[in-house]
Amino acid sequence: MMFDTIAAISTPRGEGGIGIVRISGDEALLILKKIFKTKSKKDVFNLKTYTINYGHIYDGDKLVDEVLVSVMRAPTTYTKEDIVEINCHGGYVITQKVLELVLEKGAKIAEPGEFTRRAFLNGRLDLTQAESVMDIIHGKTEKSISLSLNQLRGDLKEQIHNLKKLLMDVAAHVNVVLDYPEEGIDEPIPLNLVSNLHNVVEETNKLILSYDKGKMIKEGVKTAIVGKPNVGKSSLLNSVLREERAIVTRVAGTTRDTIEEIVNIKGIPLIMVDTAGIRDTEDEVENIGVQKSKELIKEADLVLFVLDSSKDLTKEDMEIYNSINNSKVIGILNKIDIRKELDISKLSKIKKWIEISALEKIGIDNLEDEIYNYVVSGKIEDSSEKLTITNIRHKSALEKTKQSVENIFETIDMGYPMDLIAVDLNDAIDSLSEVTGEISSEDLLDHVFNNFCVGK
Repeated sequence: MMFDTIAAISTPRGEGGIGIVRISGDEALLILKKIFKTKSKKDVFNLKTYTINYGHIYDGDKLVDEVLVSVMRAPTTYTKEDIVEINCHGGYVITQKVLELVLEKGAKIAEPGEFTRRAFLNGRLDLTQAESVMDIIHGKTEKSISLSLNQLRGDLKEQIHNLKKLLMDVAAHVNVVLDYPEEGIDEPIPLNLVSNLHNVVEETNKLILSYDKGKMIKEGVKTAIVGKPNVGKSSLLNSVLREERAIVTRVAGTTRDTIEEIVNIKGIPLIMVDTAGIRDTEDEVENIGVQKSKELIKEADLVLFVLDSSKDLTKEDMEIYNSINNSKVIGILNKIDIRKELDISKLSKIKKWIEISALEKIGIDNLEDEIYNYVVSGKIEDSSEKLTITNIRHKSALEKTKQSVENIFETIDMGYPMDLIAVDLNDAIDSLSEVTGEISSEDLLDHVFNNFCVGK
């Protein structure tokens, strides 16, 4: 497939040890020859693939930089095109100057994600692998990167191809029945092929159910710390972060806006939000914070409902309690280092309570264990080995596949014509092809690759 030769800076802008200008395309070596002289006097076209070559970049006769140049020849490269990477000194001016020279000599500036898009269009990666590249770049924890690496390795691609093979075997039988009625095949679908359909439903359902966990591992668990003023929400945030991030005072209403931090708990990123204490207040600024806190309770993946265990329940405590969805809450009894007077028998919809002293750092490890168990249901050890999807696009396509196959069972049970089975089979196969990008629109590709950084 023929494309223009493209170039971009592939390292973060600014000062650093090196700055890399990446070039990909049929004219990559020709462009390099116009600006690069090797120390060994070798002609650029004689440089071997997968070699690093020392030399200098020139703008005409003017020395621009001392560089190392990596040469990678098609088709065994990331884009399956000739690739050149110029490793410059990492200043902004130098790297930008080298890029400008490359563009001046015939390259075009790369669009966001265009190198990876070419890898996809040239058959180097399928769409699931291309998406995993972005996930690796933006990975927040080792566990999220591990899931992305599995996908980059081709685990999801292989599973999708296996499912398509099961459906294609059924489709082959259905087409024979439809195209050659004179063969007199009475049985609509043999039992072994019905088993294929059951396997597809079972495996797609496993992948669909893995999405919620995968999304949390990839994007983080939005965790709202809520409670009335002065129950220790900010102290709790500081304790989990192991730093004094939030201001802690005895003055009620100190936190008037949300404070958001990401913390890594056993490989799970938690987006912890310390909210304003929820109470009736005449203070206009504090009241805005209270309203934001109430909204966060509805939006959060997990709510940490904090109570002051040294005091009796109040009307404010009960109002917050009644606004929380009991399926996503962990109750926290704070200030156990003072004394415990709180009766929580009225708070029966909260099944799990953790006793802590945020100030004295007591019980924080137990709380982290409970959060971890909540997110992964005690099965995180298998997550790096079991196939887990993290992309809503994959989930949506798999749901369409599952629905199409379930329609086939209904068609069989109702004794409807074989033509209807063929329609649902084609829909199921097409939905699986959407996952890997074998069927894709330009709009979809634009959506996927425009989210990449330039130079990748």
